[in-house]
Amino acid sequence: MPHKPSILAAALAGILAFASAAAAQESKLPDIGSSAGNMLSPARQAEYGAMTLAQLRHEGYVLDDPLLGGWLDEVGQRLGGASDKPQQSFTFFLLRDRQINAFATLGGYIAMNAGLVLAADREDEVAGVLSHEVAHVTQQHVLRGAERAQRDSIPIMLAMLGAIIAAQQAGGNSGGNATSAAVLGGMGLLQQRQIDYTRDNESEADRIGIRAMARGGYDPEGMADFFEKLQSVVRINQGDERSRTPGYLQTHPITLTRISEARERAASLEKAAPVATMRVASNPLLPAGMQISTTGAHARGDTGDFGWARERLRVLSANTPAQAIREYQQMQGKQPLDDTQRYGLAFAQQQAGHDADALRVMVAVQAAHPDSLWLQISLGVAEAKAGHATDADRRFETLLTRRPTNRALVLSYAQVLAERNTASAGTRAVAVLRPLLDTGADDLLFQQAYARANEIAGDDVRAGEAWAEAAVLNGRPEQALVQLNNLKRRSTLDYYARSRIDARIAAITPIVLELRRQGIRDEDATRGKLQSGSKLRFDTGVDSSKSARESGRAPVW
Repeated sequence: MPHKPSILAAALAGILAFASAAAAQESKLPDIGSSAGNMLSPARQAEYGAMTLAQLRHEGYVLDDPLLGGWLDEVGQRLGGASDKPQQSFTFFLLRDRQINAFATLGGYIAMNAGLVLAADREDEVAGVLSHEVAHVTQQHVLRGAERAQRDSIPIMLAMLGAIIAAQQAGGNSGGNATSAAVLGGMGLLQQRQIDYTRDNESEADRIGIRAMARGGYDPEGMADFFEKLQSVVRINQGDERSRTPGYLQTHPITLTRISEARERAASLEKAAPVATMRVASNPLLPAGMQISTTGAHARGDTGDFGWARERLRVLSANTPAQAIREYQQMQGKQPLDDTQRYGLAFAQQQAGHDADALRVMVAVQAAHPDSLWLQISLGVAEAKAGHATDADRRFETLLTRRPTNRALVLSYAQVLAERNTASAGTRAVAVLRPLLDTGADDLLFQQAYARANEIAGDDVRAGEAWAEAAVLNGRPEQALVQLNNLKRRSTLDYYARSRIDARIAAITPIVLELRRQGIRDEDATRGKLQSGSKLRFDTGVDSSKSARESGRAPVW
């Protein structure tokens, strides 16, 4: 895991200064109950959630991938829509760490570690964890912890960020330097206050979450099944140091009582499913008098992409593609690989630059699953990388006629086109991306793809604007301001471009000021420096070079 001392130092300085004072105040504060949003408006919560995600990206924790992101969002949004507050906005994202962990933070931002997905055997188990975290948001458990921190004068976003980083590094992936050790040493109180939930909170999240699972069409037994997996991990690690215990268990303790209660709730829901209906009173977005059968919901099942997602994630969370290939070789030594694992091996070979081998396996796997859009997209990318550009274009263009707004499809094809680095390919990529413009404002991968497409198509202004948006989403808003102010100096700007740039400068400036108030600042941007790159491009944390691909740190499509 790359170490960024600036954020960790800020976490140390900003949090430890308040930790002892918070502890002293704890016994003196009266129990005045939850303000339930009076101190932090929904807009403010969303702002903090977005900034936390951006800073985690900047630290190198977030795994952005169009296929994986689409899968996780489909599962999460189904559960969010089936929750007690379907109007709540949710943002789901993956972290590359192989610890078993997941957490929710302000504004409906919910993270899941790669390790948790790898530990699951089916999508229902992942849905059980996600629905539990969704319930922490809808029941305002996260908000109460943040508002308690605000009463104690702890900077909220910095507290969340520091606690998350400490929890991630507690699994053994920390850089081992003095700053990290100091942060970890001083985070015990903060983690307990900001991330851990009370026993009542956990029970409520289980109860509410398992109901949302059933409404969303998932097997409610999945929650109990995954709890049992976690408990087996505890038994295996019994006697080891606390850091060997999965982060999810440190903040969500599993007991036999909790497992049995989950089983009982699941059995009750399954028993009621054939005859029960869900009254619209629990969903304010539906017309009065309308009823929804839970039987129909259960009939939907999972997305069908869990196996592909788990194996793609296995490759992307490995330290290098070579390590991922060795994992599959070890698996193959025990028993033949199934189709999802063969897909994973082909993807690992592709990442390692073995394009011909990857294409051969990908063709065979896709032929066995001809209706899978996931495999169609993956095969198109494999064809392009193996030098079969005509076949790749034919495949992508055919798919686009049916699904012109499918995010994973559009982003994957745009990347294929951008890698050709020709003006005509850039022009086509811009056209392919255009249907996502209205929904891509907060989409890092879209902004990066749109920037690169415009760059090679010759539109430097649009490219510069998109690179600035990518910088904000990647935790570098100060660099975005440098980028936009450089663009603004161009005498060739028309009225509309200048107006757009002025509006974005006005919108990004408060973000920079809030981050500075929290103790986070970008020293390179403060000195007015842009990282090296073509034209006005700055470091977005993404390197598409061969060396980066070999190191496992490059974006993958």
